[in-house]
Amino acid sequence: MRETASPLRTVDAVVLDTDGVITDSARLHAQAWKAVFDAFLREQPPDSAADLRPFAIDVDYPLYVDGKSRRDGAAAFLAARGMRAAPETVEAVARDKDRHFTERLRQGAPVPAYPGTVDLLRALRAAGRPAAAVSASLHARELLTRARVIGFFDAVVDGKEAADLGLRGKPAPDLFLEAARRLGVAPARAAVVEDALAGVEAGHNGRFGLVIGVDRTAGRERAGDLLRHGADLVVPDLSELLVKGAVT
Repeated sequence: MRETASPLRTVDAVVLDTDGVITDSARLHAQAWKAVFDAFLREQPPDSAADLRPFAIDVDYPLYVDGKSRRDGAAAFLAARGMRAAPETVEAVARDKDRHFTERLRQGAPVPAYPGTVDLLRALRAAGRPAAAVSASLHARELLTRARVIGFFDAVVDGKEAADLGLRGKPAPDLFLEAARRLGVAPARAAVVEDALAGVEAGHNGRFGLVIGVDRTAGRERAGDLLRHGADLVVPDLSELLVKGAVT
């Protein structure tokens, strides 16, 4: 364990994204998007043959849909493939994606929490440091419950509440700002932890005191993208934030 101080010593609360940061569920979202987009491109092919290529999880998921609401993600990907989809088409694609994702959950797909994240959450709780979970997904509470970590959070802001409150999706900071408000902490005194480009950009746009990017690919290119979009630092796992003395 390193002897240097944790960067979290400088903040009073931590707001964490759910998919890919707390729970290993981003892969399920990506698989659901691929099934939907590939079927859509086959059924309604774009004008350009180059745009007909299948949805690439390692490229298209982080660029167009990761961290965004279903509607925003669907619209962004279709536009990137040169398709001006009508609102009802975007809504149908988003609805189909939710169906695919829900089916995977109902079939018992495992959704574990990352061990390093659990260790950090325990340290935060022991230090009396409040934490919140946020997600654009409608399934965030179910994912946190299934991963047995929902008890670590003093607030949860999910996609349903975002819709009810009229909160804008990332890269707008609304989800994170609402989480900070519920924790009773000013954004400048809170940290945001995100793995999505739109997410770190949202943390930066909300003027949070610390924006931490998570790059589980261990690739220089991805880490650089996170830094360019607003992360103050990038770690491969949240266990990196647990140094001697942890977060106290």
